[in-house]
Amino acid sequence: MRSIASLIRILVFAGFAYLFLNYVGTPEDEASVFTTQNWLWAIYAVLVFMYIAFEICIESLRAVLFKTLKPEAQAQYQAEVAAKKEQRTAWFKGLYAKLTRVKAIEEEDEIILDHNYDGIKELDNNLPPWWVYGFYATILFAAIYLIRFEVLGGDNQIDEYEQAVAQAKIEIEEYKKTAKDLVDENTVELLTDASDIKAGENIFSGNCVACHKAGGGGGIGPNLTDDYWILGGGIKNVFHTISEGGRAGKGMIAWKTDLKPSEIAQVASYVLSLHGTHPADAKEPQGDLWVDENAPIEEAQVTQDSTQIEVLLETETVTGDIIQTKE
Repeated sequence: MRSIASLIRILVFAGFAYLFLNYVGTPEDEASVFTTQNWLWAIYAVLVFMYIAFEICIESLRAVLFKTLKPEAQAQYQAEVAAKKEQRTAWFKGLYAKLTRVKAIEEEDEIILDHNYDGIKELDNNLPPWWVYGFYATILFAAIYLIRFEVLGGDNQIDEYEQAVAQAKIEIEEYKKTAKDLVDENTVELLTDASDIKAGENIFSGNCVACHKAGGGGGIGPNLTDDYWILGGGIKNVFHTISEGGRAGKGMIAWKTDLKPSEIAQVASYVLSLHGTHPADAKEPQGDLWVDENAPIEEAQVTQDSTQIEVLLETETVTGDIIQTKE
């Protein structure tokens, strides 16, 4: 390829092909497709080589057609090519002269100063227009900046940062509303909506009743309706237990591979909604008394008091039975 234009076209095509394949093949919010799909480099290389072959064919065809011309036509063609090249050269020289305003050597006597330092003379060249206009632009920018931030009290960088952070938090909360599976044991919250509780009940009925019975009274697994928990109560602990499984060797399996995080949150919320329902065939309490540290003091105290009353009532009932037996 003898033409510089052909080389420029190849570089432009290579860049466009790369950007196009990267834009079309890369999913949103993910790394470049070229880093995840290495085979795409082969397709990219084939496309570039095909275009190079196309340029070679065009140049070869032009050379063949040139040789088919008569000598007079060849001379005329070469003269036209030389004229176009001269025009392009003249255009670039004119553009350079406009941008720099440099005097030609033949015209330097017009701007020479009458200083003479041991035979060294000084030229009074004009400043390049691009430099002058850039200097004026900085003055204009400084004036606008001064008025906006010092006179009108515009937001500075700290204000803009704080606003951006606040807006980002709003957008994150909006995103979480539609991306419920982002929840984990640290961010899960108790669900109270009827649709979530119903969904949790359906999942519980299909997967959990074999060990905990319908209503959560407990079978092979513990009672889920009382105040005692083996691995801790509350939405975060229950979510963790369902997700990661119970005690090693004798607890339930981990459900994180079978249920989505949003579904685990629904099941955990349904389980907690069973608290205090007292099913008829409920299993005896297992584990430790659970008091939510985040609950109001009055509520925690009521829970402890009610538990103590139940224990006392059971004790009195047993004692009464023993006395009646002795009598």
